[in-house]
Amino acid sequence: MAGRPPYGQPDPHNPFSGQTPSPYSQPSRQYSTESFGSDVYGSRNASSVPLTGPQAYYEPSSSGQYTPQSAAASAEDVNDYNRPYSASVDSHMSMSSGFAGNPFSDMPGSHEPYPAWSTERQVPMTTEEIEDIFLDLQQKFGFQKDSMRNMFDFLMHLLDSRSSRMTPNQALLTLHADYIGGTHANYRKWYFASQLNLDDAVGQSQNPGIQRLRSVNGGKNQGTKSLDSALNRWRNAMNNMSQYDRLRQIALYLLCWGEAGNVRFTPECLAFIFKCADDYYRSPECQNRVDPVPEGVYLETVIKPLYRFMRDQGYEVIEGKFVRKEKDHDQIIGYDDINQLFWYPEGLAKIILTDSTRLIDLAPAQRWMKLSKVDWNKVFFKTYFEKRSTAHLLVNFNRIWILHISVYWFYTAFNSPKVYAPKNKQAPSAPMTWSATALGGAVATLIMIAATLAEFSYIPTTWHNASHLTSRLVFLLIVLALTAGPTFYVAIVDGRTDQSNIPLIISIVQFFISVVATLAFGLIPSGRMFGDRVAGKSRKYLASQTFTASYPTLPGPARAASIMLWVLIFGCKFTESYFFLTSSFSSPIAVMARTKVQNCNDKLFGTALCSNQVPFALAIMYIMDLVLFFLDTYLWYIIWVVVFSICRSFYIGLSIWTPWKEVYTRMPKRIYAKLLATAEMEVKYKPKVLVSQIWNAIIISMYREHLLSIDHVQRLLYHQAEVNGARTLRAPPFFTNNKGNTGEFFPKGGEAERRIGFFASSLTTAFPEPLPVDAMPTFTVLVPHYSEKILLSLREIIREQDQNTRVTLLEYLKQLHPVEWDNFVKDTKILAEESSEYDGTHSAANEKTDDLPFYCIGFKTSAPEYTLRTRIWASLRFQTLYRTVSGMMNYAKAIKLLYRVENPQIVQRFAGNTDRLERELERMARRKFKFTVSMQRYAKFNKEEQENTEFLLRAYPDLQIAYLDEEPGPKGTEARLFSVLIDGHSEIDETTGKRKPKFRIELPGNPILGDGKSDNQNHAIVFYRGEYLQLIDANQDNYLEECLKIRNILGEFEEYSISSQSPYAQWGHKEFQRHPVAIVGTREYIFSENIGVLGDIAAGKEQTFGTMTPRCLAWIGAKLHYGHPDLLNATFMSTRGGVSKAQKGLHLNEDIFAGMTAMSRGGRIKHVEYYQCGKGRDLGFGTILNFQTKLGTGMGEQMLSREYYYLGTQLPMDRFLSFYYGHPGFHVNNILVIYSIQIFMLTLLYIGTLNKQLSICKVDSQGNVLGGQPGCYDLIPVFDWIEHCIISIFLVFFIAFLPLFLQELLERGTGKALIRLGKHFLSLSPIFEVFSTQIYSQAILSNLTFGGARYIATGRGFATTRISFTILYSRFAGPSIYMGMRNVLMLLYATLAIWTPYLIYFWFSVMSLCIAPFVFNPHQFNFTDFIIDYREFLRWMSRGNSRTKASSWYGYCRLSRTMITGYKKKKLGHPSEKLSGDVPRASWKAVLFSEVVWPICQSTIFVVAYMFVKSFPDRNGKQNPAPLIRIAIIAVGPVVWNAAILLVLFFCSLFLGPMMTGWKKFASVMAALAHFLSLVGLVAFFEFFWFLELWDASHAVLGIITIIAIQRAIQKILISVFLSREYKHDETNRAWWSGKWYGVGLGSSALSQPAREYIVKIVEMSLWSSDFLLGHILLIIMTPPIFMPFVDRLHSTMLYWLRPSKQIRPPLFSTKQRRQRRWIVFKYTFVYIIIVALLAALIVLPAVFRNEITFNCSVCQNI
Repeated sequence: MAGRPPYGQPDPHNPFSGQTPSPYSQPSRQYSTESFGSDVYGSRNASSVPLTGPQAYYEPSSSGQYTPQSAAASAEDVNDYNRPYSASVDSHMSMSSGFAGNPFSDMPGSHEPYPAWSTERQVPMTTEEIEDIFLDLQQKFGFQKDSMRNMFDFLMHLLDSRSSRMTPNQALLTLHADYIGGTHANYRKWYFASQLNLDDAVGQSQNPGIQRLRSVNGGKNQGTKSLDSALNRWRNAMNNMSQYDRLRQIALYLLCWGEAGNVRFTPECLAFIFKCADDYYRSPECQNRVDPVPEGVYLETVIKPLYRFMRDQGYEVIEGKFVRKEKDHDQIIGYDDINQLFWYPEGLAKIILTDSTRLIDLAPAQRWMKLSKVDWNKVFFKTYFEKRSTAHLLVNFNRIWILHISVYWFYTAFNSPKVYAPKNKQAPSAPMTWSATALGGAVATLIMIAATLAEFSYIPTTWHNASHLTSRLVFLLIVLALTAGPTFYVAIVDGRTDQSNIPLIISIVQFFISVVATLAFGLIPSGRMFGDRVAGKSRKYLASQTFTASYPTLPGPARAASIMLWVLIFGCKFTESYFFLTSSFSSPIAVMARTKVQNCNDKLFGTALCSNQVPFALAIMYIMDLVLFFLDTYLWYIIWVVVFSICRSFYIGLSIWTPWKEVYTRMPKRIYAKLLATAEMEVKYKPKVLVSQIWNAIIISMYREHLLSIDHVQRLLYHQAEVNGARTLRAPPFFTNNKGNTGEFFPKGGEAERRIGFFASSLTTAFPEPLPVDAMPTFTVLVPHYSEKILLSLREIIREQDQNTRVTLLEYLKQLHPVEWDNFVKDTKILAEESSEYDGTHSAANEKTDDLPFYCIGFKTSAPEYTLRTRIWASLRFQTLYRTVSGMMNYAKAIKLLYRVENPQIVQRFAGNTDRLERELERMARRKFKFTVSMQRYAKFNKEEQENTEFLLRAYPDLQIAYLDEEPGPKGTEARLFSVLIDGHSEIDETTGKRKPKFRIELPGNPILGDGKSDNQNHAIVFYRGEYLQLIDANQDNYLEECLKIRNILGEFEEYSISSQSPYAQWGHKEFQRHPVAIVGTREYIFSENIGVLGDIAAGKEQTFGTMTPRCLAWIGAKLHYGHPDLLNATFMSTRGGVSKAQKGLHLNEDIFAGMTAMSRGGRIKHVEYYQCGKGRDLGFGTILNFQTKLGTGMGEQMLSREYYYLGTQLPMDRFLSFYYGHPGFHVNNILVIYSIQIFMLTLLYIGTLNKQLSICKVDSQGNVLGGQPGCYDLIPVFDWIEHCIISIFLVFFIAFLPLFLQELLERGTGKALIRLGKHFLSLSPIFEVFSTQIYSQAILSNLTFGGARYIATGRGFATTRISFTILYSRFAGPSIYMGMRNVLMLLYATLAIWTPYLIYFWFSVMSLCIAPFVFNPHQFNFTDFIIDYREFLRWMSRGNSRTKASSWYGYCRLSRTMITGYKKKKLGHPSEKLSGDVPRASWKAVLFSEVVWPICQSTIFVVAYMFVKSFPDRNGKQNPAPLIRIAIIAVGPVVWNAAILLVLFFCSLFLGPMMTGWKKFASVMAALAHFLSLVGLVAFFEFFWFLELWDASHAVLGIITIIAIQRAIQKILISVFLSREYKHDETNRAWWSGKWYGVGLGSSALSQPAREYIVKIVEMSLWSSDFLLGHILLIIMTPPIFMPFVDRLHSTMLYWLRPSKQIRPPLFSTKQRRQRRWIVFKYTFVYIIIVALLAALIVLPAVFRNEITFNCSVCQNI
């Protein structure tokens, strides 16, 4: 504790020391000393250890007087941990003192802050007594005062919330059951899982630790210790506890939890800390302690060491800054590993102190004091290795692979008899057929063996759950012998003449064993074989059962539906696949299996390779068929889920086909019946009166949001009317004569229509009954906020962001919401007229011109109140925090409205006094609903952000803001961080100008250790109040009419009518057996639906994924992902590790993990259809794909996670399938779709070579070969098979549109659905689908290989910005364009070799991989911009060689290779280092496979194909020279050429460079020369090759494919094998060209670096040339559309779905700019034409003059 002042002196750093005594140092005010004399708690205290009376606070001093041991005195000098804590708001906690300064008194004059917990309701203990418990605990354990006050308030809100709907006694009981002792309390589950009950039962008589480890295996007195009796003993102990003790336990738990910081992510660790604390509290040692422990001791001694351990796993602290360590997940001991240590008794036994004694050898009561002495670094270890590898797919989903691959084997082996028939026979013998088919079982067993071996590498073998793996492995080997062995016997015996029946019997038996094995391995979870980790009775498995496999049981009908769904899916799939895929494949197999190619020959290999070309092609076809076999399942999954979902929606009652009229005319009745809690009301109020208030409020709120105009409002409101002198309410025409023509009630197709429509149809479904407002539970909305826009500034609204945007935000929003803008303007004019009438400046003369500014920008005078209105109008239609806050604040409005409507007596009581009525309503709203925004950066906001936040707080004073506050520590030490809460009622401090905090709680350190969002939620979670939490993102919205349903939704948690039994009573506990509901999911409405094709695709995806699939999945118990409007059971989630997981990188999609945790720890997850929130999605092409990349990488990380391992190996089959296809299956399917395209291209290539070189037999109509064709090959069935395949692949893509179409059909009718589908196809959305599939699959695969998951902040801009060609190219070349181009070449060959019209579809999808980014780029085809792009492209290609440039080809190239090489360790302070992120280097195994082995295999495949083509005589009848040599020369030639040029130029620059220092451009000139020469070399070699091929196009194309594959392999090997780590700066590149190797900060490595840079440059030259050519090819593809008339208009219509008249004007340029642009366009059009002409000439001229151009060169004849 260096840096502390000597004790006894005031601390100089403490502004409060010595002057302000703590508010608690005047006890006289709060507790009179007399009351301490009598033992207040005597009656209530039945704790196991009697509490010594409260006199312990005050010991008689020598003079015999009571001296208050005041906290202020003790904090200065008691001991080591004295830390200055400044008090936040004056903390008069007890309610007996004045209300003025009391932060909890909700409003002046509300006498009860917690009304339901009041003395008249027979509370078990008063608020004051509860507060004494907190004070006592705070002084016994050294918690922080502010944390203690916060937790006191937290607990009181909980009790108030519960006891408003049950008796206070029951409220306390059930709360204790939820937190500590009930069937579903996490603490109780942990207590038994870690077998602490044995520890506590044994007592301290003999050494408990050893005893307890023995007892795992069963001891002498197993009877009494068996689990059931232990559970009963536990329940009796709980039942006999006093209410006082129960409350004390909850309080202690909350105090431990409230300061735990990042330890909250490890719930069982927290449970252990709580248990130690609880044991200590009951010990005499604690009770007799006199001096209060100073504040902050708990934080300092218990939490900080753990926090430091967590932090040091991922970061090192260098000069006060956190620097990320370069470790991957399998080296980091993460939160889960820490947590799992506490699951098992063996784990607890590992906790050792610094003096090497074990913590559990101490008596339970002494452990607390020793916690600070634990050496955590020696304790923790990895319990699951998240290694990056695709083998995770094998382990987690082994059942999927077995079901597909084995069944495929059974099908195919049976259908390809010729493959294993003896040489001389047409068909194999019967035993052989049975036996060969039976090998499917061996395949299944092999998959299991592989999975088991992989699993060994993920689980530490020392850990006690690896034992079952060994026994499983042995068993599998036996099964393998049974399923594969007989085949060898049959094969040996087969074909003998003296055949007995024995082989036949053996093979049939083998077949049935195989079938059984396949079924067993395919259906039984691997975690349940050999040692059942799910339902086993052994205590050994208790922990993993409790925390990873307590899946909530499904009710009967749902389980039946679940099983039925999967039986249907797989039934259909296996039937269809057999007939459509397998049997159609049998005839190509029959013709290809035995075919040998005749008279072909190769110089080097003879006939070895070329005669087997047909079997090679067949092998590739087998793989192709297998991939299609996988894709089929997903197809059927989608079909059946949609069917189930539709049936379900009819069952719920949500569909367009309920008659329209009925929906609206019965709406008032439904509002009355479903939304109002009218059971307790007196009858004298007519339903109509009540409904009218609700309905009018909804309509008026829409009017205020400018969705409706005054005329519409008149037709929608209830009016008071006089009939015969009696006043009655007249229902609006909307209800009475609604003819279904909505146009007269609200704007056609507007937001109002959608909202009222949804509201009306949602009321038709079944709701839980609402409770009266004062009995409803309290809930909190929590919004994490980092740096999202709070409120748009005027500048952002009416200025263009940059040249490319072409439009101001306001213009854009006006076009999207024309009606709303119109209403807004009318409103503003009324306001302006009202104010101008006061000034008397009103004139009606030039009305039209006067109104212009209103229609343009919404205000005429720049008075802040007018500009603010426009800013708010725009902010409410953009993704801003203001929109979210104002939307969510509708909850408060809804609660007030319901309270007022349901309690007319209140309105009468405050008849004349609206202020007091309003105050009463406010009080209720504030009591039931809290809203917290967690603004991580609030303390660092700039001026504008601060002003906007202030505006929020002034507009919504009840909004609470939690933020992080930093206090810099003394020099060289870390800063102290605080979690601070303020709200709109907090006073502003005169001196600092900041608001005074309500709570200020010190954290153990910087909480943001992960990706930010979950840490942000975690630091603010201590400020939530009540029983439920709604987690909202900062881009959401909510509406008043939806908020009215809040009581119904909270009813979904099934905690409204809790049994009045005690959860601990002998029989009562039976009523608490049901699994609690953890998460209630809801629908999301994407409010950016109307912004063109991409917005619509994003919205459609959400509609199906967020609504349709969950509807079905939640029903069969497989909905995991909680999207963001979902409500959480706060107690359930916060005792199980919080609302989201937070390990950096691994938990990128933090919320999905919370869903998985909830499910595997026994929480149910529901989905409701009748409630929806708005949500904004990103709409530009780039932002959508960033989002998908984030999803993909996040999915890759999930595959590594232990949750997937547990779910995949433990879920029962039907639920496993639902989990798999609902979550990872979608992404695996995407990977397979892309693979299917690539494998299919390969198949086409091979079949193409056959078709090109062999003569194919002609057949008659029956398919019999006609005579007279000697030496022909019968390959017709193969071509039929190709057409089959194309249809399959087409269907797989097309099925993606089915769910959306059906969803539309259901919710909006046939016409709308067809229109939407048509719009999609006309807007080329299939192109986008193909492309995004590639992006998904690439993201996952690269993540599984290299890592590098980042939270990609997905930009919330709008989609009209034109992005330049270079940016798009550099962003998408790696993921998609390169692969697309390789496939285009293969497809080109296939088209030249075997043309069928079906290939058109493939041209379409393969091209879309290359050009999709450009097709969806706004104004891509505008000529001027196109040429300016071209100029930018050329500059980008050549920048960055003489000085560092942020955007250059060189930078892009470097960044893409660092994934493999990694960076050198950080050296601080180089300017260009900002360009690079910290990407950890991939493991060498992954690199070896993906960068060395795989490319070599690929190039081999192409080389074989090329050599086959060349093994026939050419058209002059001459035998070809060795093709392998030709390919080698052409492929390696350019590389050698580059190496030579570079060597020469290197010496030039080395000698000339130092002399040329004056000439700035020297380096650039050298670089330009090298690049130009390498380009020339590449082109020359290509021409030479084409000449060698005698100008035969198809051969040339095949050759080029091969050459590209070889060069790619060479480059990858050079990069991955020969390159050391990369510098973070690009000095070496500039040194290479300028020759200055000294003095640029390379130090001693200036000698080794040139050699490394030489290899880099060789690779770079090749890459540069290919990128140069590729860029030009893409530009050429996109040139033709430019010459179409009106193409820009058409293109924009396609993208935005706006009529040309509504479209955005082109940007305005100044004359100077225009002149500049014209000159650029003129110059570069010329350049472009010349380069394109040159490239064209190189291809066209030889093709035209092929017969004239002949050379005689002797070298050419030999290669």
